[in-house]
Amino acid sequence: MKTKHTLHLTLLSVLLLLLSMALTPVGAQEATLRWSLEGINDLVSLDPAKASDSQGFTAIGLLYGGLVRLDGDLRVIPDVAESWTTSEDGLSYTFTLREGAAFSDGSPITAADVVWSLTHALDPNTGGWTGPFYLSNIAGASAVADGSASDLSGAVAVDERTVQLTINQPSAYFLSQLTFGSAKIISKAQAEADPTGWELAPLTSGAYQVQEWNRGQNIVLAPNTYYWQAPSVSIALSFNPDSETAYQLYRTGELDIVGSQQNGIPPAHVAEASALPDFQSTSLFAVRYVGFNNTIPPFNDVNVRRAFALAVDKATLANDVLQGTVVASDRILPLGIPASELPVEGLSYDPEAARAALAEAGVTPESIGPVTLTYGVEGDNERIVTVLQSFWQENLGITVTLEPLELTTFSARLNETFENPEAGLQAYYSIWGADYPDPQNFISQQLRTGVGNNNGHYSNAEFDALVDQADVLVGDVENRLGLYNQAEQIAVSEVGWLPLYNPRLNILVNPNVQGIVFNGQGLIIPDFSALAIGS
Repeated sequence: MKTKHTLHLTLLSVLLLLLSMALTPVGAQEATLRWSLEGINDLVSLDPAKASDSQGFTAIGLLYGGLVRLDGDLRVIPDVAESWTTSEDGLSYTFTLREGAAFSDGSPITAADVVWSLTHALDPNTGGWTGPFYLSNIAGASAVADGSASDLSGAVAVDERTVQLTINQPSAYFLSQLTFGSAKIISKAQAEADPTGWELAPLTSGAYQVQEWNRGQNIVLAPNTYYWQAPSVSIALSFNPDSETAYQLYRTGELDIVGSQQNGIPPAHVAEASALPDFQSTSLFAVRYVGFNNTIPPFNDVNVRRAFALAVDKATLANDVLQGTVVASDRILPLGIPASELPVEGLSYDPEAARAALAEAGVTPESIGPVTLTYGVEGDNERIVTVLQSFWQENLGITVTLEPLELTTFSARLNETFENPEAGLQAYYSIWGADYPDPQNFISQQLRTGVGNNNGHYSNAEFDALVDQADVLVGDVENRLGLYNQAEQIAVSEVGWLPLYNPRLNILVNPNVQGIVFNGQGLIIPDFSALAIGS
């Protein structure tokens, strides 16, 4: 009897299971969005303060929330904070956290967590560069960053749900800076309890939490049910050092998104990909450029820099070499960034004028001495610098030596060039992409005298005065953009940078994916609860 009874129960269980499956809607189980991160073997860290590349910031943006974030129209909107107010003098911002805001384990997110996270991002012991750079306007930030203070005086937890941030000078872009990775919110309790291990399995404040991190392969993210816009879709971020491999994986149905990083779709496949309904393309908020070390010969002479700029045929580079996959540019601001609609007179291709500028500098191909262009090994960089080398040889008679470096080494050498320019790189091929969509991120933060990203040490007093005015001008958009435009014209004329082109962001997204907005900033999820993968 016992055996028969057990058998009856087993058959009943099977029937109930089959009935349950029949009544369950197709697709009701949690779907997984398969998203490729091209150009990396793995993530460096899950600490927002240590992220330093677009791939890392993609993951950080999914895992962590900030006080604010960007919406699909690139406007600053509330995130973990439900609202904020600004003092009349523009120096104090008071944020109110959402009621019930919690980390991925359900523990509350408090004002103390926000203050700790900002301080951590500035702390030199953390080892990240983005905090000291983007949070520097907060009162007391420089003291924390240089190690002379442990407390961030400009960040105060008024009560558990209220944070007050005080800045050194009025800023039209401060809230935009708070959308960036270095301002994301970390669990103070977890980080203090496990200072060396928390970032491997962090409690998260954003839409997702870490389900599993398969080093060298992928990281799988599960929805954080405590997030105010909790998603229903999981995400698997795969690491694909080779963009060709990522593209082929998409074509065989093994990925849902490819190309979210620069050069994600190999140029040779763009024409093929553009015929697919999955294809989307826009000009990226980024500029590829050549930087010159303004402190050492021969590029300490503006006429030498002008000669090198005038000798480059950007149209041929963009349309023939790169097969029209980029947009040639004579200016620093990329298409679509505010103030990019205002005119700038660039240094267009003119070999005769290039040779005249070289003569004006009193330099000949024989007397100029050794010239080296350094670049990071990735994507099409080798092909591009080889073409630049040929332009300078053909139009100026100058032989330029190319120096390829592994990307990490290249970045380190750029830092060394800033710290010790006399022993730094002569010239370098690089890129800057928008961390937030504001001209300040390209003009003031790259070329103002002494700023941390001004690796080439370009310096012009009139330029500095213009950006200083623009940076603190709040409430007058037209005049602010006009000041940046004037500054940009000076930097272009003096070749603070030699801009070459704006990359196009060419991506393939499974048409069944819903809830993602695509623009020059990249892929943005305005409402995580609306993210879905249809059938």
